[in-house]
Amino acid sequence: MTRPSSRALAAAAGALLLTATGPGVPGSTAVAPLSQRSADRLPDAGRVEIGRSVQDRPIHAWRVGDAGARRTVVLVATLHGDEPAPRRILRRLRQGPEVSGVDLWVVPVANPDGLAARTRQNARGVDLNRNFRESWAPGARDEKYPGHRAASEPETRALARFLARVDPDRVLSYHQPLLGVDTYEQKRPAFTRRVATALGLPLRSFDCRGGCHGTLTQWFNARRDGTALTVEYGRGLTRAGVRRGVAGVLEAIGARR
Repeated sequence: MTRPSSRALAAAAGALLLTATGPGVPGSTAVAPLSQRSADRLPDAGRVEIGRSVQDRPIHAWRVGDAGARRTVVLVATLHGDEPAPRRILRRLRQGPEVSGVDLWVVPVANPDGLAARTRQNARGVDLNRNFRESWAPGARDEKYPGHRAASEPETRALARFLARVDPDRVLSYHQPLLGVDTYEQKRPAFTRRVATALGLPLRSFDCRGGCHGTLTQWFNARRDGTALTVEYGRGLTRAGVRRGVAGVLEAIGARR
């Protein structure tokens, strides 16, 4: 039996409410069906609200690249609220000149409640990077609590719906402080090496001390056609590090300004 492609699966999905704002986008609310990937149903540039957190904070994505490009890339940061530094790279991409060559989206703060509280987990004490459906497993109520069931959290579901809607070829999930580009269960080793080289980070296997469960990258790599990678920065990120991060990721994904 032939397994349907992820884009065919996306065609069977429901609808996602996106609030679009930005250059060339009317200040209104529009329903963008998941069944349509075409760029004209999303803003060519600017911001969309992809969901709300437990405490009703908005989760935003910005389209900062070329809506007509053949390749789509999504960058996600602050899935853990106490890992705020890499979002500065995404913010610099959002605030700078338009990116060409790639349809680039950035989600600087995937866990706004955790960022506000400076905690790894969301407002219900759930580690969002253990809450995705792929390989989810129950766990203790500690800092890596995976929730009472897979995809129990609104932030998890918002990201999953958005990624299904956009259907990117590449996803980079930014974290800290382990310093490296993850080789654990990597889908395309050549891309992993290219990212590590461009960012100046070592190749390392982040196996969650014996096996990961319910992570964003596991879910995306198993359920979608594209490739997702975890990128870990150190405990701090200097201004030079942010500049290197911006230039490096553009080089790694084949984009330019």
